[in-house]
Amino acid sequence: MRSAGHARRTTLAPFVAAIAATAAHCAVPETPSAAGHPAQGTPDAGSIETTADDDASTPPAPGPDGAAPDARPSGSSGDAPCSALPLCDGFEAATVGGPPSAGTWSISQPDCTGTGTLAVDDSQAHSGTHSVRVDGGGGYCDHVFIDNTAVMPTLGPQVYARLFVRLGAPLGAGHVTFLAMKDAADSETPGDDVRMGGQDAILMYNRQSDDATLPTLSPTGVGDSVAIAANMWTCVEFHFDETAGTIDTWVNGAEVPGLVENGTPTADISTEWLSRSGWKPKLTDLRLGWESYSGQTMTLWFDDVALASERVGCGS
Repeated sequence: MRSAGHARRTTLAPFVAAIAATAAHCAVPETPSAAGHPAQGTPDAGSIETTADDDASTPPAPGPDGAAPDARPSGSSGDAPCSALPLCDGFEAATVGGPPSAGTWSISQPDCTGTGTLAVDDSQAHSGTHSVRVDGGGGYCDHVFIDNTAVMPTLGPQVYARLFVRLGAPLGAGHVTFLAMKDAADSETPGDDVRMGGQDAILMYNRQSDDATLPTLSPTGVGDSVAIAANMWTCVEFHFDETAGTIDTWVNGAEVPGLVENGTPTADISTEWLSRSGWKPKLTDLRLGWESYSGQTMTLWFDDVALASERVGCGS
């Protein structure tokens, strides 16, 4: 069992401080909320706070480089209401303290179980009053995820996801996962995961079957990704083109150069990922939670999770 499959790289601590300095551009600032309700983002120049039922799009926040991203990128369905999307869940209908809707999500703890727990929570929310809180432990078996298996197979080859995540602490030097998707077409081990998480304190992808990372965890690769600020809501989007075998990623509406794989190897970014010739995934589920291969524990929250066959954006 390749339970960890973590990237075996030297920690690049000297580069982390520079990346973390830009993290404030990638997060949603907060203002105090009414008693008994979670703090919400303030819709100012650095904010992407919206409500789940808004039909109107809110301009996205500045990206990691401080530049304003395009409000209507090509392929965006940013004006689509939540109810029009194949999957869009702000967890408002679920009972606080219990699991999210059983009609949409199951609880997943692959291979083994440990200390990881999750529940619908009203102490934090990106919109509305609910989110899913995950308390993940530091060992592989201390993992826990919510899992949707119904929607991904209906999307076709263009897979877009949007989620808001709030980390209780910064990502550390060791490898961790907070999002995973099974790849039925993995050429080495069908059903192994494509993961999103962190290592060297930055956001990255990891392919379980061969341990490849995107970006390559070199000084250039680390510098071209982003750190996720703690205790703030961050909008994360990605696009997997299963036909072309490409990946695009946005944080708070801004494309992240180190998390782009366009089919052409880019030195210190995608050369390792593309070392597997002809990679074309077939994703079958979406799991959100925590899995640690390095001892790092985490409390984190997810809200306003969406899947679609075109880009959703941070304002829907």
